[in-house]
Amino acid sequence: MTSSFNPDRSQALSAETQNIIKAFDALDTDAKLAWFYLVYKKMGDSITPAAPTAAEPELAPRLLGDFYELSDDEQLAIMRQIVNKENTDYSHAYGALKENNQLMVWYAWAQAMGDTVVGMPSSYQASEPIKNLLSQTEGLEFEDQISIFRTISSNMGYTDIKPIETQAQTGKTSSL
Repeated sequence: MTSSFNPDRSQALSAETQNIIKAFDALDTDAKLAWFYLVYKKMGDSITPAAPTAAEPELAPRLLGDFYELSDDEQLAIMRQIVNKENTDYSHAYGALKENNQLMVWYAWAQAMGDTVVGMPSSYQASEPIKNLLSQTEGLEFEDQISIFRTISSNMGYTDIKPIETQAQTGKTSSL
């Protein structure tokens, strides 16, 4: 299985942001979804300007249209498939998007949670790893937060498009 994850590509360059991404990666699927929900619930106002203004929501009709018509169970299953990089239609649709559009999908879903998108159970209590990760994220500068969100969201979904090998990897120079 090939996913959109590329461990060599990272926009979160500091050791602190890399550690946050590693901590996120260590969470289970539902904990990752809970972190996204809590990030947008607590920090949505600061994330809001970055996602919609740089995105093109019309490029994601399946994720920002059809998705809203599905049952809560179907929506949750699709979110899990995307987080797990599974080879499904919705995960392909997500994996085909650029990073800003991937962020837009999570932003739009967070805005609609509890309404047209499955919400968190009212009795949900975040685990200590999620609370710690959220606290660390909140303590960062805005640019670092966005770098983390872009890196994490771009490491989800499925695509069979492979990056072009570099000269260093192939040992060959390009010919014109």
